[in-house]
Amino acid sequence: MKKLNAFLLTLFCATSAHGLSIGFEEPKTITADKIEYDVKSETIKTTGDTEIVNKSGQRMTLVDSYITQKGEELSGQEIKMWLGNHVYVESDNITRRGDLTIARHATFTACDDCDAYGDAWKITTYKIIHDMESRMLKFYSPVLRTYDIPVLWWPYFEMPDPGVKYKTGFLMPDFASTNKMGTQINVPVYISLSETHDMTVTLSYLTQENPLFQIEHRLNAPHSEYRTRGSFTHNRAGENRWHIFNDDVIELGEYARATIFLERTSDKTYLQKYGFYNDQPYLDSGAKLELFGQSSYVVADAHIFQELRKSTGRHSAPDGNILPNIRAVHQTAPLFGETYATFGMDVLGISGDGTSSQRMIGDARLTTPWTLWGGNRLTASLSARYDLYHFNNTQMVDGDMYSGFKNRFLPSGYLEWGLPLFKPTNNWTQIIEPRARITVMRHMDAEEFALNNDSAGTILTDSALFSNSRFSGYDLWENGTYADYGVRWAAFNDNGRNVEVFLGQSYDFTKRPDVDLNSGFHNGLSDYVGRIGFNSGRGINIASRFRLNQDDLSLHHLETSAYIGSSRNFINVGHIWSQNLGTNLLENTDINEAIIGAGIQLTNRWALRWNAVYNIEVEAFQRHTGGLFYNHPCYYLSIQYRRDNAAKEDYIGNTTFQFRFGMAINGQQY
Repeated sequence: MKKLNAFLLTLFCATSAHGLSIGFEEPKTITADKIEYDVKSETIKTTGDTEIVNKSGQRMTLVDSYITQKGEELSGQEIKMWLGNHVYVESDNITRRGDLTIARHATFTACDDCDAYGDAWKITTYKIIHDMESRMLKFYSPVLRTYDIPVLWWPYFEMPDPGVKYKTGFLMPDFASTNKMGTQINVPVYISLSETHDMTVTLSYLTQENPLFQIEHRLNAPHSEYRTRGSFTHNRAGENRWHIFNDDVIELGEYARATIFLERTSDKTYLQKYGFYNDQPYLDSGAKLELFGQSSYVVADAHIFQELRKSTGRHSAPDGNILPNIRAVHQTAPLFGETYATFGMDVLGISGDGTSSQRMIGDARLTTPWTLWGGNRLTASLSARYDLYHFNNTQMVDGDMYSGFKNRFLPSGYLEWGLPLFKPTNNWTQIIEPRARITVMRHMDAEEFALNNDSAGTILTDSALFSNSRFSGYDLWENGTYADYGVRWAAFNDNGRNVEVFLGQSYDFTKRPDVDLNSGFHNGLSDYVGRIGFNSGRGINIASRFRLNQDDLSLHHLETSAYIGSSRNFINVGHIWSQNLGTNLLENTDINEAIIGAGIQLTNRWALRWNAVYNIEVEAFQRHTGGLFYNHPCYYLSIQYRRDNAAKEDYIGNTTFQFRFGMAINGQQY
């Protein structure tokens, strides 16, 4: 057997790295039983078994080949060409003329050597034509075979060659079935507009409802990206139903970024009925501008809401539009020692349903931390804030409607002490840290606050202790002097294990103007709050937070989450229980629900997944989903279901089944 070096012959002939084609790329070797090179016609002829390997490592084997130097023509027998990892074409005869390469009685697969049982899938056809100009593979009378068993025939099929990253064409359809709209067949079409610009259009045929049209548009531009999803249907009841979600991010240099977002739908139940709902209580549309500095941050945004809930009955619901909302923060470098100052500004406008309000807030805070003897840490802080409000027909806390201006000056300050104590024992390090803070604020009357601005009251949790404001917004004020205190114990070792326990409480020195028993605050001593966490470092992670009655330590609130297992086999459990003490909540019932998830890896490729939300109070599932998944290097498939027991207007609980199948070529799924 002879070996002919391409450098000596200056012959450039090899399989293209982009697909089923023969082009000019410097070969590493050409090996054959016999090689003849005609200098006059600049052609090469091989006899017997021939192998061509190019510099990139791609390989072609054939028998009795004939190749012109410029590659206009090629012919051979029993040809096998590797086009990528696990991708090859095998043919009795291949002929190339110009941009067209024709393989007769050919086999194509992207699953070579992926499975011990043979090729998981391959396509056999009497002819494959590869057009180098269009970069398309065209199959005539192809048969799809799974482990050599024929499963599907169709008269014609075409696909881009494996080297094409983006190509317009049909994607693999998927199927779904619901007990309300029948079987749904989704036929997606991928449209490539450029390497950074594409879209997917999907036609969904439903047996018991009119067709559904879906579109997803993607554009990556220099320093920006644009994403849009939407759908439309004209249903059998004669209604036009639709939704559109848009999210655009534009980088305006190193220190600025703009975001535009849009979420709208035709009605409250469309997203749920057609499977686009992700538990959103409302939709949010608007824009945001962010400015960054080394120690400064400014954000200006606007929001227009669309409510999806039946009725909220709570002041926290976004029942108006927000324009503008501007917040700026600047923190100075240390002024002396470790002392620093923080300046803030907030502007907010809310309008809707014949009412509106605007506010402007300016605040300044000076913070001084000290580390003293024995590891004692002290932090002192002084703050001054001025608020200016304008109300137009706005409901106040006392229930009256008010129009006009209000202003207030709000000084405050706190002194906080902490003493972290470390104790190494064997392989563990233990930390115990008592902590206390006293906060002094100006006492204000509740009547000075609007009911439907951004403050929604407060719920006492472990994270609310030691914060500058226990309320979630700016409009409500803590009113007076209070103290927070608690103790934290933690232990950790070098193996990644750690455990933590925290218990704390708050004490109000000033009588609170309005005491909501569900909040956990009282006049004087509050309820106890705490958290417990444990991480084994080897597949067990448990966290819990709780609230205990300050008189008899009875449980009022409990949130727990636990993850046991690995990424392949696991149990995930979450539980929340909160006692309703009979105040102004929407429903006069306790909150008691569990979130349960589990995954079982049946084999290396088969897996079961299931999760559910169960309302323990009414003894019913709110929803549950599950599926059987198979992931193979060459293809994937899944059978999934989703059961939603929600009831809202024209939407009543729905069950959906979905089947998906796709192929993978060089690790890319189709």
